[in-house]
Amino acid sequence: MMKTLPLLEARQVFKGFFGNPVLKGVDIALEPGRVHALLGENGAGKSTLINLLSGALRPDSGEIRVDGVPVSRFHPAAARAAGIAVVQQELSLTAELSIAENIGLGAFPRRFGLIDYAALSARASEVCELVGLTESLCTPVGDLSLGRRQMVEIAKALFRKPRVLILDEPTSSLSAHEAGILSRLIERLRGAGIALLYISHRLNEVQALCSHVTVLKDGVVTADQPLAGIDAQGLVRLMVGRDAGDLFPAWELPRRGEELIRLRGFSSGLARDVDFSASAGEIVGIGGLVGQGQEDFLLGLYGAMGSSAREAVIAGRSGPLKSVEAANAAGLAYVPADRKREGLVLPHSIASNLLLPSLGRIAKLGLRDRGAERNLVARLVKRLRIKGETSRPVQALSGGNQQKVALAKWLPLAPSVLLLNDPTRGVDIETKREIYLMLKSFAREGTLIILLSSDTPELVHLCDRVTVFGEGRAVATLPRELISEEAIVGAAMGINPKGSAP
Repeated sequence: MMKTLPLLEARQVFKGFFGNPVLKGVDIALEPGRVHALLGENGAGKSTLINLLSGALRPDSGEIRVDGVPVSRFHPAAARAAGIAVVQQELSLTAELSIAENIGLGAFPRRFGLIDYAALSARASEVCELVGLTESLCTPVGDLSLGRRQMVEIAKALFRKPRVLILDEPTSSLSAHEAGILSRLIERLRGAGIALLYISHRLNEVQALCSHVTVLKDGVVTADQPLAGIDAQGLVRLMVGRDAGDLFPAWELPRRGEELIRLRGFSSGLARDVDFSASAGEIVGIGGLVGQGQEDFLLGLYGAMGSSAREAVIAGRSGPLKSVEAANAAGLAYVPADRKREGLVLPHSIASNLLLPSLGRIAKLGLRDRGAERNLVARLVKRLRIKGETSRPVQALSGGNQQKVALAKWLPLAPSVLLLNDPTRGVDIETKREIYLMLKSFAREGTLIILLSSDTPELVHLCDRVTVFGEGRAVATLPRELISEEAIVGAAMGINPKGSAP
């Protein structure tokens, strides 16, 4: 039987930065009609390999081949001309432009030298239908939720009619419905002979969608084989060299302290008439299908969105908090889901980001205390095991280390309430475990943690209680003994588990 010629491949590629090797003789071959998984922990070299395959970087040595032919001057324009499209985990959209304009950006159809908006609208409508985008094409992308922006990014890649499609954590911000649409789309593209490279930390997706896997560890390929017969435990062993059984720390009976939040009839944005209470030392989960008001609930608590309530006591203060400044002063801290847009100042150093909320508190007579700043940064780096020189820009870090910085910067303020919005989104397995252990440690020290997560197993294994949202309301509160993936999903779908509070 004749071997299929790969559409895109890397052969023995090496790449390093500032004398540090990142990829060490990596081979990968993307074949037509195959969904190929690329796995590895954050920092394993996946992003660098994606950038080499898409022409954004050039290898120090080795070859990139298209249709079996080595390409010497491979750059993004050449990659696009060869039919290679990438959907990056961090979106490349322009908030002020419309959905249609973002989809066609860089590939606008033209007529007499001008953008042909009629043709753009027609072609954009076709790809929007493929990905389930029903919003008006004139809608500014900045008005969309993170999940809908992700679908625009996918539509933008499809607009170019790719032969090779690289998907980097494509479902990290999608609802279950949107993820289902994407899954069906991938099957359709595979059937059309497109080569797909799929990068995800969600191993159930990898098993369901992919037929072949390449695993990177410390810049070296440790496995390149069919996925048949490999379960999730086997994939984890390939990635980290051990079983995943200890991913989640053992649950402990919480040492509840004083009640820190009591809400009756709380409303904010899509969240309406919510009753909620939580005490120091608890980890309280917020679950449900994406887009049911959970994020607005957190933003309202944090004073970042207007809110109202029949009764509200938050960290000892009566009434809803009216601003982020008031929330910080009351001892609340918020870590957003979109760390790059909302949680970090990417061009600034690791140290600057870690110090940002605390500068006013450690200054002396209005002047910066450089010695105290260095000591504080060193303590935070050590406690959260943040990797990298603290003078480096935070944008140079892996996703997991960026998330650690986004969390660590609040610790000097000793918040009594931590509001976490999908804190392990796009984070590798080892870093997830580190974050889980940190959250358990914070709770033991008396911090109230309110954890909104689209990763249901996190809620099951970490939380003392889970409040499930549906259509903007808290439709169920599951005590520890009733928490399960089935119960959370069922409650979100309107099936109230026996023994749960409505």
